[in-house]
Amino acid sequence: MVLDAEGLSQGAVRGTEARSTINATRRAGKEIRVSAVTLTEVLRGRPRDARVHALLKLCLVKPVTEEVGRTAGELLGRSRRDDTVDALVAVDAAEAPVPVEILTSDPKDLTVLTAEMPGVSVQAV
Repeated sequence: MVLDAEGLSQGAVRGTEARSTINATRRAGKEIRVSAVTLTEVLRGRPRDARVHALLKLCLVKPVTEEVGRTAGELLGRSRRDDTVDALVAVDAAEAPVPVEILTSDPKDLTVLTAEMPGVSVQAV
């Protein structure tokens, strides 16, 4: 599973559907990934960040390398989209063991970005 900003934010809150989905993924022994760039969208140095940090302890935080950046840029060009962070999340999903699901509040754009990625699906939160 790959979490975008809203997937991470909602997953950090008990009682949400996102949290239930994340817990089910963990029970199944599957990894939960977060792009390092997603942290910039979520963390603000406030007390609420503590819940996010607790969830991050269960996640594999993937760095944004030069190769990832190039691949995301090419993906944006092919898909005619312009959301850099969504493209980075999509590339992270493409590199994850399949099948992999992206938990997002932006299923429309991520569905377009992952259209050519076998084994990658998108779930709205």
